[in-house]
Amino acid sequence: MSSTAAAGPNPALLTTAGKPPRDYRLDFFRGLALFFIFVDHIPNNVASWVTVRNFGLSDATEIFIFISGYSAMLAYGISMERKGFLFASAQVLRRCWQIYIAHVFLVTLFIGHVIYVGQRYNNPMFADEMGLSAFVAEPHTALMQALLLKFKPVNLDVLPLYVVLLAIFPAILWSLKHRPVMTLAGSAAVYAFANYFNVNLPGYPDGVWFFNPFAWQFLFVIGAFLCRVRDFRPSKRLPVGPSAAFAAVYLLFSLFLVASWSNPTLAAMVPRGLAKVIYPIDKTNLDLLRLFHFLCLAYLVVIAVRIDAPFLRWPVSKPVILCGQHSLQIFCLGALLSFLGHFFLTEFNSTWIAQISVSATGIVVMILFAGLLTWYRKQEAAARTAAPRTSST
Repeated sequence: MSSTAAAGPNPALLTTAGKPPRDYRLDFFRGLALFFIFVDHIPNNVASWVTVRNFGLSDATEIFIFISGYSAMLAYGISMERKGFLFASAQVLRRCWQIYIAHVFLVTLFIGHVIYVGQRYNNPMFADEMGLSAFVAEPHTALMQALLLKFKPVNLDVLPLYVVLLAIFPAILWSLKHRPVMTLAGSAAVYAFANYFNVNLPGYPDGVWFFNPFAWQFLFVIGAFLCRVRDFRPSKRLPVGPSAAFAAVYLLFSLFLVASWSNPTLAAMVPRGLAKVIYPIDKTNLDLLRLFHFLCLAYLVVIAVRIDAPFLRWPVSKPVILCGQHSLQIFCLGALLSFLGHFFLTEFNSTWIAQISVSATGIVVMILFAGLLTWYRKQEAAARTAAPRTSST
């Protein structure tokens, strides 16, 4: 390991003039979250036992949304400082539109894959399992509702949430610059109001959004707030003290609760009074226990993993970082691959070896695609750099 560390400078510390150093921890953990989401979205997958959801009350969704909020403030907050609020807002809304288009395209591809496979292999259960019964019954209505973000097939709920969060982010951006604490308090009030009165957006053909944006905005704003109050400097260290010990104890308590769900002996050790208070632990409305679990986990990770952590430059970390840097494309690919994996395991081979092989193959495909995107981005950058030189000669 020492020879690797001495081979060159840490990429986490490299920067250009006028720009803060890139925090590769964000890319790494976002890439890891994308792997977890892909694996978790394959039903009855033994490989999902190694993902974060089996070791605590939160899962990869919290990681993804928190990092998205932090990254949004990091990118657009700096843009606002340099070029003004209107320019930064235009950038945010442009990104919002890109994600909306990506979601619509993903829904179209997803529906096509599911319907084709169901007909080809005479298995209508695929459409039911993937939440496409409404589309089969009234495709024209379902497509219109999909454009309105009300109709969402199974596992395609994250991008609509992100679209809504970015749509309101210009207001959050301005408010965090001038009144960060009041902004966080207002976000907490919306979260509490949504949970107490069960306020959510309507879905189609019935029900509500799986990820309630009135609740999940709080985690997104927390991420943006922490970036703002740290002055866009990810290298600042967090204090270590009794709070770290308390966070560790809560993580252990959460691990015990999760283990009790599949172990009757442990379940019997949970006091009935406590069970009545904490259950159900709702994901749709971002239950407070889930939120607190993630914040404790994030706090300890930031303490343990510095911006110049050696593992960030290990060869094994590079593919994860690349996937995190292309999160939108990799998420869309992962959503399609998770269904294809489910199809293969259902129709051909569902042994635990097949489950692990399908999961590993999907991750390799995601990594290769991220590498292709990185190569293409570098070629574009090189072409832009070479163009002025060519014209000058």
